[in-house]
Amino acid sequence: MEQQEATEQSQASPFKNAPDETPCADQSIESRVEAVLLSVSRPVSETKLVEFLGLGALNAKDKMPATMVKQAIDHLNAEYAQSGRAFRIERLAGGWQLLTLSKFAPLMTRVHGAKLQGRLTPASLDTLAIIAYRQPTLRSELEAVRGVACGDVLRGLMERRLVRITGRAEELGRPMLYGTTSEFLRVFGISRIEDLPQARELRNPAG
Repeated sequence: MEQQEATEQSQASPFKNAPDETPCADQSIESRVEAVLLSVSRPVSETKLVEFLGLGALNAKDKMPATMVKQAIDHLNAEYAQSGRAFRIERLAGGWQLLTLSKFAPLMTRVHGAKLQGRLTPASLDTLAIIAYRQPTLRSELEAVRGVACGDVLRGLMERRLVRITGRAEELGRPMLYGTTSEFLRVFGISRIEDLPQARELRNPAG
């Protein structure tokens, strides 16, 4: 009899979580998702949100937890828009993050103006753009495109965690290959490298 009751309880719940594995289970999923995203400074993946909320493992066979998280985010964004809030939850660098709306950029620039002193130089931006569009790429390829040595610029970009070594080329000397990082995606506000503007989008129509 006891075994039968245990089986029925297991079948009644879509997730295999013990009570202590579901923190704040008395609160709505929306509230819990919001609490998590308010407390972090970097994007949180759906897998991590599912784990934090105790909704069960996220895998190819069971998409229900991920669907619940996405629906909660959609519901929160609808509430934010309806109430005229200054922020929304955006997909960024393979995860989700609570971000201020772009129309408040001038205000944020004034508030965080001191941080802009360490912004990228034109040389760093040029090098970063080449890496982003040609990755994985060699230092020699960067220098061929830019026409100048890129060693110092590369080191600076790596110190900022915008660029990383992705491997070595299968050629004489096994030179290092460079590519962008998840920090690059976060800083430039894109979810994946494929979201970068294409060449035709950057071309001057009058050119």
